[in-house]
Amino acid sequence: MARLKYLGLMSLDGYIADRDGNFDWAEPDAEVHSFVNELMRPAGTQLLGRRMYEVMAVWDHPEDFGEIPGYVRDFADIWKAADKVVFSRTLQDVSTARTRIERDFDADTVGRLKAEASRDLVIGGADLAGEAIRAGLVDEFQMLLSPVAVGGGKSFLPDDVRLRLELLEERRFGNGTVFLRYANRT
Repeated sequence: MARLKYLGLMSLDGYIADRDGNFDWAEPDAEVHSFVNELMRPAGTQLLGRRMYEVMAVWDHPEDFGEIPGYVRDFADIWKAADKVVFSRTLQDVSTARTRIERDFDADTVGRLKAEASRDLVIGGADLAGEAIRAGLVDEFQMLLSPVAVGGGKSFLPDDVRLRLELLEERRFGNGTVFLRYANRT
């Protein structure tokens, strides 16, 4: 069975976006971005909430960015190669290849995706990930902690769950970012 991994960049105080919805403070440098590419490369499917999908959809057209470094183009290639499932009640259609919409989060559907997948799945978006966490579907948490505190905003983890995690890996980067990878032992 494939594993479901929750991957995200966040502030030291646990937020993926600040109170104004900004996350520019978490922009990875070349070293961190290249590392994220390697985390994403094995994933065959990405599960996304609507807002996360709308943020990420730009990666279908990296030519719109102008001249970009190789590691950025590599990320775009990884994004385009993955299947994408967007969970949204309001999104009418998708603008990216290999993408379909599911109207509601259903734990059984996600469980089937995991059971049938030959490659791991990555989930993105705090609200969607929160539902998967509550349903006991997230196998691994991969966090990139940016050396900044933003004082509030959108939390990486939901408030109403208790998790028992086992540290599997840690890594420090030159820009002060720290990577932590945990197995869910709940």
